[in-house]
Amino acid sequence: MAVQTAPVDTFTALDTCFTADLADLAALIGSEPPRDLTPNRFIDLGEEVRDVLASSSLGNFQDAGDDLDSAATYLTDALTEPGADQPALLARARTHLRDAIETAS
Repeated sequence: MAVQTAPVDTFTALDTCFTADLADLAALIGSEPPRDLTPNRFIDLGEEVRDVLASSSLGNFQDAGDDLDSAATYLTDALTEPGADQPALLARARTHLRDAIETAS
């Protein structure tokens, strides 16, 4: 999913809010977190983990995949929708991301 360049303050908020969760997210599929965080790489990682978890036959992994799908949607909206309530969208994305990590762990 291609994401347009976001304003610096939005990307800074993304970096601040989500960097701590990257390692946990990548660990769910035995991957290393991206070193150079960009909005596209972060969303791509979330979508990659989502796809792996959603294809599982385990209910908790499927639920985690659903949460990651919602997180990716909110992140994309926060980064691409001009005039959107970016702090609220980032907060929703982070909630879904953390729920996914907790559910899958």
